[in-house]
This record gives sequence, structure tokens and C-alpha cells, in this order.
Amino acid sequence: MTIDVVTFGCRLNAYESEVMKREAEAAGLKDAVLINTCAVTNEAVRQARQSIRRARRENPEAKIIVTGCAAQTETNTFAEMGEVDLVLGNTEKLQRASYGRVAQFGIDDTEKVIVNDIMSVRETAGHLIDGLEGRARAFVQVQNGCDHRCTFCIIPYGRGNSRSVPMGVVIDQIKRLVDNGYGEIVLTGVDITSYGADLPGTPTLGSLSAKILKLVPDLKRLRLSSIDSIEADEALMEVIASDQRLMSHFHLSLQAGDNMILKRMKRRHSREDTIKFCEDVRKMRPDVVFGADIIAGFPTETEEMFENSLRIVEECGLTHLHVFPFSPRPGTPAARMPQLDRALIKERASRLRAKGEEAVLQHLKSEVGKERLVLLEKEGLGRTEQFTEVELNANEPGSLVKARITGHTHRHLIAEVIGNPL
Repeated sequence: MTIDVVTFGCRLNAYESEVMKREAEAAGLKDAVLINTCAVTNEAVRQARQSIRRARRENPEAKIIVTGCAAQTETNTFAEMGEVDLVLGNTEKLQRASYGRVAQFGIDDTEKVIVNDIMSVRETAGHLIDGLEGRARAFVQVQNGCDHRCTFCIIPYGRGNSRSVPMGVVIDQIKRLVDNGYGEIVLTGVDITSYGADLPGTPTLGSLSAKILKLVPDLKRLRLSSIDSIEADEALMEVIASDQRLMSHFHLSLQAGDNMILKRMKRRHSREDTIKFCEDVRKMRPDVVFGADIIAGFPTETEEMFENSLRIVEECGLTHLHVFPFSPRPGTPAARMPQLDRALIKERASRLRAKGEEAVLQHLKSEVGKERLVLLEKEGLGRTEQFTEVELNANEPGSLVKARITGHTHRHLIAEVIGNPL
């Protein structure tokens, strides 16, 4: 083996894993497993530890290097594992020097922990990459960190405060990827709707999106990762309304559908704000599909409060749900609140997932007979503009094809190609 990367968590981690591998290889590191962890739930941390043990069993001679948000927030948890050779922080994992000292001096002569204060980081560098291995779409980091302090969230302590990548660097990166054949770009970060507040002239996510679509005319599809709808600026709404190259799929950082729970989470939106946003976007783009993150069983959540989260699925017309059973993260205010019984949390998460499955089925049924543009991710499988998975008779990964939806499998669409690749 040379370098293997195991990635957990978000799209930003997927992007950074590509940077990590490139920098490690350039530093001359060999025979190593880089594990890029996630800290969003206790389960994510458990899976990372499990992966580390598996990596050691399968690669007894390899260097095991652990990094990512969990390594930043729970450094000792991983440093104390006998299987781990080196722990890197979220800043250090992107620096060639971090891997160079291991390549040059070996593990035994390198500090086991290289994790600095993430809150001291004031800038986010734009790391140019040529693509993401094995993917038909490419992720581009536009922002990192978060200035908000939701009571359930540990991520700001793993990522630091919000900082943006300059607009010119983002556009150069996208041009490079488009020149390399990528037809779809996904803008990613920790809190991308806060983009630009720290940059000269305070650009916004909307102005960035408009500039990308104007200056990269060969870009076929632009997609946004998770957004905080309350921060959607006027320029973003104008782009949604006017440019079909911005995909009609928006994943909302919703978290709950009850106003009291949202207040206790220290969120900045109300259920009414989210409903209005969805209504406004649907008027501009009738084909839009919404996804959302929702937490089940937040501390103090009553049955009535939970019912509000169930109802908002229909009130907003949500389709793709990411359901998280509440997981108390040590050090967060929510971990000190009165907790619900774990069995009740699990039961509510199950009901919410069932609601999501109903919404997906309804969406799949409504798509039959329509024509969609499908980005082929691998032979016979791709995704529509609305990010709906579709099985079809095409075999050129990365190509964009026009297809007619003929049916569904209760989990994804079935389609037939009706034109040549675009």
C-alpha cells in the first residue's frame, strides 16, 4: 500500500481528504492510513475508533494518522489508542509539513499529537485540486468554521470561527475542475450561507453563486450543500429564480419544527421562517426538492413539540430527510439539559424516518413520466437536478444525459435515455 484515506462525515471532509492525500504524497509519505473523522454525534466518534482498529488489523505495518473534527475536539481519545501513531488537528491535516516530518524522521521521532488552537485560525486557504477520485461531481470549499453556537453542536470547536475563501480563488478552482471534465460543482463548507462576511466588500453566497455562473459559462451544474435558510440573501434568491444551472435541490439546516425547541437549540429561525422560505423558492422554481436535517428527541422535547417536527415535513414539502437521534456531545449546553429516555429518542427518530420514507415515495411517484437531466455517477446510475437517484441505460460516468422517468423502485427512479450525452 501507499496512502489510503478513510473519510467520515460531511462533503467538506471529502474535499479535504483529497487535499490531505495530495499533500501527504507530495511530502513523500508512504504506507499510511489517514483517517479523517467526524464529531457530529457520539456514533460518528465510535465508528471512527472502530475504523482505526480495523485499519491496524488489516495494515499492521502502516502508519495510522488520525485527524478531522473528532481528533480536534477529543484529541486524547485518539492519542490514547495504541493503534494510532499520530493525531493531527483540522488545520495541520492540510499542511504538507505535517506529513513531511513523518516521512523524513519517522513516527518515533515525531510528536504523537500535533493539534493547535483552532479558534486562533483567521483564514482559510483555497486548496486547488484537480478532482475528487472516483466521483462524477466535485466539491469546492468556499468557507470553513462557524460563528454560531447552537446548543447541541460541537463542530465550531472542531472547525473554529467562520472564515471564507476569496471569491477569485473559488472561481479559479471551479474553472480548473470544469477544464478537467467535471460537469457539476457542489459548493461546500461548514456554514456556507455565512460566506463572505469576513472578506473585503462582504460578498455573499448569492453574489458568489452569480459570479461563478457568469465567469464559468462551461459549468453545466452548480449545487449548494446544506444551507441555513434564514441567511439566504437577496442575491441568492435572484440566482435561484433566474439561472437553471443552479440545481433545484436545497438541503436545509432545519434541526426542528417546533419554535420552543428551536429557541432552546439557539437557532436563529422559526418554523414560520422555514415554511415561508420553502414557499418563496417553490414559487420561483416549481420543480424544487428540499432536504433537511432534523434532530429527534432534543432535551425537553414533548410529544406535542415532536409532532410539530413531523408536521413541518408536509408544511415545507420536505423530501430527503437526514434524521439524527439526539446525541449529547460533551461540553455543549444541550448535554447539561434534562435528557429524554434513549428508547423514546430512538422511537421518535424511527417515526421521523418513516415520515421521510413516505415523502420520498410520494416524490418518486410524482416524477414518473417527466424528463430530467441526469448526471451519470457510475455505469447505470446517476442523479437528477433534484438530487434524486436514478437507474438508467447509460454507461459513461460523468456525462449528462436527458432521460424520461419510467418508474421507480420505492428507493430510486428508473429512466430511459432519450438523447445523446450533453
